[in-house]
Amino acid sequence: MSKKTPGVLTAVRKGRGGVKVTHHKNTAEMAIERMPVPQKVVLPMQQHIGVPCTPIVKVGDTVAVGQKIGDSDKFISAPIHASISGTVTAVGDVKLANGIITKGVTIESDGEMRLYEGIKPPVVTNKAELCAAVRESGLVGLGGAGFPAHVKLNIPDDKDIDTLIINAAECEPYITVDYRECIENAENILKGVEILKDILGFKQVIIAIEDNKPKVFEIMKEIADRDNDKDDAIKLMTLRSRYPQGAEKMMVLSATGRKVPPGKLPSDIGCVVMNVTSTAFIARYIETGKPLVSRSITVDGGAIAEPKNIRVPIGTNIQDIIDFCGGFKSEPRKLIFGGPMMGLAICGTDAPICKQNNAILAFDESKDLVKKERACIRCGRCVDVCPMSLTPTLIERYSRTKDAEKLKAINVTTCMECGSCAFACPSGRPLVQYIRLAKQVLREESGK
Repeated sequence: MSKKTPGVLTAVRKGRGGVKVTHHKNTAEMAIERMPVPQKVVLPMQQHIGVPCTPIVKVGDTVAVGQKIGDSDKFISAPIHASISGTVTAVGDVKLANGIITKGVTIESDGEMRLYEGIKPPVVTNKAELCAAVRESGLVGLGGAGFPAHVKLNIPDDKDIDTLIINAAECEPYITVDYRECIENAENILKGVEILKDILGFKQVIIAIEDNKPKVFEIMKEIADRDNDKDDAIKLMTLRSRYPQGAEKMMVLSATGRKVPPGKLPSDIGCVVMNVTSTAFIARYIETGKPLVSRSITVDGGAIAEPKNIRVPIGTNIQDIIDFCGGFKSEPRKLIFGGPMMGLAICGTDAPICKQNNAILAFDESKDLVKKERACIRCGRCVDVCPMSLTPTLIERYSRTKDAEKLKAINVTTCMECGSCAFACPSGRPLVQYIRLAKQVLREESGK
C-alpha cells in the first residue's frame, strides 16, 4: 500500500462500476439530539438476520432498561432488551414495516427509565469472552445490514484473518448518523478498534473514509496519532466518493485489493468489516455493560418539517419520531426506512424502529421518485455500473421465465441489491425488484 503521510493510506484499488449520486447530506452538521421517552415501545423479536427470538416476559411483568426480554438458543440470532422501563402490556404478533409478521413485546413507559440492576461490565480477556459479550449486548450491524455482530467476530481458528476494516463511508444519500458518530464519539471508535485488534489479533486496521468527509478524517487522524498504537497497525484510508463504496465487498476491494469470490465472505480472504457505529458501541458496552437499547437515526426529506439526527429507544413508533421532528410539513408521497438507494419503502407510520434502521426519509410531491417505465433500449448502462459485473437485463429476463438454472449460471446471488443499475437505467426498469424475484425463484427451487 502506498502512503501519502505517516498513518494515512490511499485506496489500493478502485472497484468497478458504481454511480455518482447527489448526497443531500442536509443534517451533516446537526448534532444528535436525544428524543424524550415515548409512552410505549413495541419490540419485535425479529430485528436481525437469522432466527427470531422468543419472548421471555409475559403481560403484567415490570421491566427495566437493558433487561433481556427475548432470546434464542440459535447461533445466528441476537437477544432483544427492554429499551424503556415500565410494564409489559402485550405479547403477540406485530407487523414490521416490511410486512413481516413476528412476535413482539409492548412496554408501557413508567417515565423513569430505570436501568436493569443486573447490568454490569463484562469480563473480556479473550476471543470467546468477547464474542459472548457482544452476543449478550444484542449488537447487530448498525449500518443497516442487521447481521449479528458476534457471528462476524467469531472467526474460525482455521481462517487466517489479518485485516480489520472500519467502514466510515456512509455513501447513501441523506443519512448522516455514522458521520455524526465519527464527529461526536471518535474516541469510542478508536477504543473499539483497539479492543478488537488486541483480542482478535488483527495485524492491520484500516479506517476507511470517503474523500468527501475531510472533517471526519482530521478528527480520526488526530486521535489515532496520539493513540497508544505501539505497532503502528492502525491506518486511515481515503476512498473515492462513489456509490456503493460503503458496500462490504467494495470496501474490501478498495482497502486491500482483495476480491471476495462469489458465494464467499470477507473472512474467506482474511478480512473483517465493521461499521463505525457498531465499533463505538462495542467500546461503550465493554465499559458499561449496557446493551443495545437505543440507536441514532437520520430523519430527513422534503416532507419533514424539521430534519434531525436523533437518538431514539428501539421500538419507538415512526409517527412519534416524526412528531418530534415537527411532523409533516407537506403530504408525504413516499416513506423510506434507510436510504433512497437501498432502503425499504413503507406504507405508513404505524411501525416500530428496529436495531438495523438508520434513517426515516419522507418525500413529498416535489421529488420525482419514480421514472416512467419504458421498454429496454439495450444501452448497457446497467452493466457498466454494476459493481459485481452482472448483467441485470438477463436477470430480468430469466426472472420473468423463472429459469432457476440460468439464474444460477449468471450468479444472481452475488448481487447486493445496491440499486446502481436501476438508478442508471434511462428506461426506468425496476431491475432491483426483478433481482429480488430472481432470488426468490432460487429459494423456491431449493425448497428453502
